[in-house]
Amino acid sequence: MGFILKLLLTAILTYLLAAFLPGAHIDGFGSAIWLVIVLALLNAFVKPILQLIGLPITIITLGLFLLVINALIIMLASYLLSGFEISGFFAALLFSIVLSLVTTVVDKVVD
Repeated sequence: MGFILKLLLTAILTYLLAAFLPGAHIDGFGSAIWLVIVLALLNAFVKPILQLIGLPITIITLGLFLLVINALIIMLASYLLSGFEISGFFAALLFSIVLSLVTTVVDKVVD
């Protein structure tokens, strides 16, 4: 039950973020649910590979390169989903930072 609640809350907040943040657009709530699912899959399978490849840069930048990896994951999700559009790298970076903060709050509240 907690998984479904987290999924729905994250989808609602993702939909609201896309409505308020510049450069991000989601067609509807169904697209927001699909975006949350695709982001979860990308974070589970693609992100560890990118982190391993980018480990030297991450060490040199003291972890700031992880923000770039998060933005790349958002851009990849935008490429994979037709109902989610992101206008560029900086919009993806802003979206990923705010989404990370919001999902942290959701994880604390639901658990």
